[in-house]
Amino acid sequence: MDEVAGAIADPVRRRILELLRANRLTAGAIAAEFRISRPAISRHLRVLRESGLVRDELEGRQRYYTLDRAALTELADWIAAITRADTWSGHLDALETEVYRTRREYRAAAADPDTTKENTA
Repeated sequence: MDEVAGAIADPVRRRILELLRANRLTAGAIAAEFRISRPAISRHLRVLRESGLVRDELEGRQRYYTLDRAALTELADWIAAITRADTWSGHLDALETEVYRTRREYRAAAADPDTTKENTA
């Protein structure tokens, strides 16, 4: 997951992933979308390939790159778990219930002097 997070930290690599979302592309077609050198694009593609985010296929003299969504699954699941509101909602509901129960018990004990004497004896 750390390699994937590191790979998508760079805006150029994120844009490459967006380009590959719908189509498989050659390195030249990807490079044409940027104002940086082809060797720089090759380095970005290598990082994406090593992190498992893209796959490459050699067809003749052309190397085609495709997005591998499976590598994003673990990171996406982790982000979803962190941002899931219903988890916090459940914890907060349980806390609220406990606060009301404690207040109710405190009031009942304060209203019944015999209970207070028994507790102190």
